[in-house]
Amino acid sequence: MTGILSIAIWTPIIFGIILLLVQDKLSTTLTYRLGNLFGFISFLVTLPLYIYFDKGFSGFQFQEIYPWINHFSINYHLGLDGISLPLVLLTSFISWLVIFISSNSIQRAIGFYISAFLILSGLMIGVFLALDAILYYVFWEAMLIPMFLLIGIWGGPNRVYATIKFFLYTVLGSLLMLVAFLYLYNQTASFAILDFYTKPLSLNIQVLIFLAFFMAFAVKIPMWPVHTWLPDAHVEAPTGGSVILAAIMLKLGGYSFIRFAMPISPDALIFLKPFLIGLSLIAIVYIAFVAIVQTDMKKLIAYSSISHMGFVTLGLFILNPLGFEGGYVQMISHGFISAALFFAIGVLYERMHSRNISDYKGVINSMPIFGSFFVLFAMANSGLPGTSGFVGEFLVILGAMQDHFWIAFFASLTLIFGATYSLWLVKRIIFGEVKNKKIAALKDLNGKEFFVMSVLALMTLAIGIYPALITDITNQSSQVMLGLIQQSKIL
Repeated sequence: MTGILSIAIWTPIIFGIILLLVQDKLSTTLTYRLGNLFGFISFLVTLPLYIYFDKGFSGFQFQEIYPWINHFSINYHLGLDGISLPLVLLTSFISWLVIFISSNSIQRAIGFYISAFLILSGLMIGVFLALDAILYYVFWEAMLIPMFLLIGIWGGPNRVYATIKFFLYTVLGSLLMLVAFLYLYNQTASFAILDFYTKPLSLNIQVLIFLAFFMAFAVKIPMWPVHTWLPDAHVEAPTGGSVILAAIMLKLGGYSFIRFAMPISPDALIFLKPFLIGLSLIAIVYIAFVAIVQTDMKKLIAYSSISHMGFVTLGLFILNPLGFEGGYVQMISHGFISAALFFAIGVLYERMHSRNISDYKGVINSMPIFGSFFVLFAMANSGLPGTSGFVGEFLVILGAMQDHFWIAFFASLTLIFGATYSLWLVKRIIFGEVKNKKIAALKDLNGKEFFVMSVLALMTLAIGIYPALITDITNQSSQVMLGLIQQSKIL
């Protein structure tokens, strides 16, 4: 399977460039159909990664390594393990769904729009597969460009403010990450990530490196208090942009903590553990209260994403197998649930041109199929047993209980707060008497919308009923990562 990882990365990027070059010669309908075909093929080429992946092998598989900049020992080095595989599949799948439904909401420059998503998809997959720090950094920074354009061109009235804020937050954090890479290169004479793992460093140096990584990855997740860019970006982004932000881009921060900060600086991780758990609990509890008082549907789901990602970081930083697996499953679960909720909000916005909760009531009377899906995803968002939302939260709480009772207690509050803002949203939008004639005239889901909602519902239930779909893939790699952390001299 030589070259399979490069195919996964470069297929959507090349397709995006091709579509960008030929869009002016095609009709809008043909452009959409071609873009949808490109998106589907880009998803299909990632499936062999799952089919041929060896779940019993803990190392990196399908590795590719070619010299790139010999003078600085920089290589084009790719590899796949159980930590990266589910995220690669999630990225290609959600990106295709976004492209598939784009004709419903985008009426101008659709070729440019789809091209941006194809290129963005390939760059994000590159982040998950890079095993060279500079290659990783190039993919990490390059993906900001299509996202910047997606919000800046197709966003809402305040899109310029939101785009610049998103860009500045991310770039400033990334510069500190680059400094950490350069220091590690100076110590190892290599940019290979696996070489970074074996370099012994003093506690003081590890703390500085961890904090440099923290600034980059905490912004991306985002953790409190560097989270304020996300609600603005979500509100102004088009539906597809919000879906990719919540379902994929937030996961880049969690993945990068696992790949870099935790194994490279395990002593610092143990030393800073109370601080990191404290920030995670603030995100879980405080941000949930912020979500409850929102009047904009998109902002409510955006803040709920921050709260749920607090659960991810809590699970990772508890540093035991249950918490780690729970945090990772929560990442994948949130990818499907948040995508579904933002798609659902997009469906309502396209019909009503409003995101204000107060403008809706009794939607289920005119859109019963949509209302049923919305209730399912809201329940999953609040951790209903049988859905993927329950599995990750349950494992994290179990892991937290092994660490300290009060951590588990505050973490479990999300089950109450999540139900509060999710079900209250359902009550105000879906149920009740029809608010006005516009609500009464709403049309239920069309074929494309029904397909997207159905596959997301299927994945949400499949992971909830059989979480081994994820844990069987991640188990070996999780043990390796936790083993690297267990080598900490101060544990």
